[in-house]
Amino acid sequence: MAFMTGNVLRNLMGKYSTRLYPIEIRPAFEAYRGELYNEIEKCIFCQSCARKCPSQCISIDKEAGLWTCDPFACVYCGICVEACPVNCLHMKSTHRHVATEREMIEQKGTPPKPKKKAADGEAAAPAAEKKAKK
Repeated sequence: MAFMTGNVLRNLMGKYSTRLYPIEIRPAFEAYRGELYNEIEKCIFCQSCARKCPSQCISIDKEAGLWTCDPFACVYCGICVEACPVNCLHMKSTHRHVATEREMIEQKGTPPKPKKKAADGEAAAPAAEKKAKK
């Protein structure tokens, strides 16, 4: 026990080896993939993020305009961010806060209205004009 006394005193009187986490928060590394964020105003509800997600934590209801993510199932790989065609998904460079109960990220937006197809007569007229010009 006498051989440990010097080591114990050095540890008690010396500098901390670890950070005091809630008091001292380390800044995130460059290109850190943290909390998933969706700019719901830009989202077109195409479901490409949900199809590409390896952990299947994203679900989309196009009719209701509901985008849902389960952060406890997310592995923060960033594949959904790369798959988004309108770049509305982002990963913040901050850690997700500690949660005592399961919380889902739910965002409600307005899905874009489908484009109306031209009537058959209107679509046939420009095709006939192109043939006549040749």
